[in-house]
Amino acid sequence: MHPEHTELHAWARGWAISRATPTPVEVPGGYRIDVGLPGHQVRYVLAAFDQALVDSLHHPGTWLKICAETVRLDPRWHVEPTEYLMSAPLSGGVVAVAPEYRLEVVDQAATTEVRIMAGAELAARGKAALTGEFAVIDQVETDPDHRRRGLGKSVMSALSEATTRRGATTGVLVATEDGRALYSRLGWTLVSPVTAAWLVEDY
Repeated sequence: MHPEHTELHAWARGWAISRATPTPVEVPGGYRIDVGLPGHQVRYVLAAFDQALVDSLHHPGTWLKICAETVRLDPRWHVEPTEYLMSAPLSGGVVAVAPEYRLEVVDQAATTEVRIMAGAELAARGKAALTGEFAVIDQVETDPDHRRRGLGKSVMSALSEATTRRGATTGVLVATEDGRALYSRLGWTLVSPVTAAWLVEDY
């Protein structure tokens, strides 16, 4: 199995765990996740572009994540800016935050959530879903009032430490362009560019 397929498999399963959706169903070349939300009914996660599969999709609220940077999609689809499938070895260690912040780590059955609090205010957060040796990082966010203070790095370090403690060895995530810059500085490497698109409601 190609490395990107291994990481993609982990990401699809971990994303479903993180978002509490049904388990991904295998389809040719990837997975279908039945999300069931308004505007996001179903998501296809594919290792490569499959013209026949894409042509068969007609329902608004259908999303695509395809491991390719350039994909020709007809006008039915709204294409998002390129995203990036990335991975990194995980490691433990002490995670420090500035005195004005408080770090919280909450372990549940198959997820770990990290929150950095400023008093009663949520300053930054992130989540990881555990699937085999992989920890799939999801929903890493920093409040605009607390950016440029290293909190994103602290969240990632805390997730790495916590999931390593729970047996994970490799982190996987899908990043935006801005996120890619942060994660690259933290030692994450590119597995594949990802085309993200959704079927336009009113086309």
